Amino acid sequence: MSIRFRNGRSATHPAQASTNGAVRRRVLIIVENLPVPFDRRVWSEATTLAGHGYDVSIICPKGPQATASFEVIEGIAVYRHWLPKEGRGVFGYLAEYSAALFWEFTLSFRILASHGFDVIHACNPPDLIFLVGAVHKFLFGKSFVFDHHDINPELYEAKFERRGILWRAMVVFERLTFALADVSIATNQSYRTIAIERGRMTPDRVFVVRSGPNLSRVRSFPSDPIWKRGRNLLVAYVGVIGKQEGLDLLLESIKHIRRTRNRDDIQFVIVGSGPELDNVKELATAFELDDSITFTGRVDDATLFTVLSTADVCVNPDRPNAMNDKSTMNKIMEYMALGKPIVQFDLTEGRVSADEASLYARNTDTADFGDKILELLDDPAQRARMGEFGKKRIDGELAWDHESTRLLSAYDTVFHLRHSHRAARRHT
Repeated sequence: MSIRFRNGRSATHPAQASTNGAVRRRVLIIVENLPVPFDRRVWSEATTLAGHGYDVSIICPKGPQATASFEVIEGIAVYRHWLPKEGRGVFGYLAEYSAALFWEFTLSFRILASHGFDVIHACNPPDLIFLVGAVHKFLFGKSFVFDHHDINPELYEAKFERRGILWRAMVVFERLTFALADVSIATNQSYRTIAIERGRMTPDRVFVVRSGPNLSRVRSFPSDPIWKRGRNLLVAYVGVIGKQEGLDLLLESIKHIRRTRNRDDIQFVIVGSGPELDNVKELATAFELDDSITFTGRVDDATLFTVLSTADVCVNPDRPNAMNDKSTMNKIMEYMALGKPIVQFDLTEGRVSADEASLYARNTDTADFGDKILELLDDPAQRARMGEFGKKRIDGELAWDHESTRLLSAYDTVFHLRHSHRAARRHT
């Protein structure tokens, strides 16, 4: 096991320390989507808990710039495991999720034996992490928190465009996850409704904690004209590049801008990686757009926020479907935090988040999407008004500083329930 440490931390795991001899609250977070600290929501949650006296451990996959099997970052113990290449078909996802489940079980028992935990905090997808939580809950009395990142039956349907036996399995897994959860954390009100109605959770155990940007991390950088490649204007996208993210729709919009509107003064930058990246690049070549689009892959924060700071307009082309309609996208929050006007399709939670910071194209109408981009690019005053609205909304309502108090309230409930259960067992 390779071991690295940051910020001068010693080799002693944080859970081995205590403050004035008090018993400390210990949390194990399990996430499979991205390596930590690159999963921004998970890292904000972990650092918030650690900053309020919790001992936090994390199990996550390895990835670019996150290859160490173990390291301590800002007092948080991070355990990483191998995963096969990100799945694209049904069998690819089965292989990925099976490997993740094996390592989550293995590492959770290693952490339990070495320094322990009181709570498993499971971040889906996949919705199989409840199996790890169930074993630790029923054998060792641990609590289980479900951090509801994606509505998985809808996510499956968005990826594979069909239902079937595996879709029905996802429905069952979701029900079992909610049934096991002591507390559920929802990313927005749509997810809270699902937890209460579909998950049959009591409302006082469901907490909305939005993925608000951490303003200590999301910050403006000086504009760098190199990203414009000699053109006057820049449009940026940042995020995962998967099927449901709709990058093919964005490319259709760019083709409309270039061919129908005869505009050659705009450069586009697509920041991020994912299973559809190669296909999107091939489509850009087929559309003869290679000179108009820069693909960066995954980049560090300085590069990411330099691109966004340079951009005149930011876009969110998420494909309209049940999954995206009910989901809050991190990219929208980050665009707003940097004061950037947005173009997206007219989806419920996208409108709730951005409100007047965005223009909303007719769903799947790529020509309208392209025209909305041009409307903003040709109206600097409108861009400034929308950007200012979005930034004020983040600063005043949606930044992580506002959401972190809700996370801490959820954990107060978890440990109150633990105390109540222990007291009830002593009196039986």
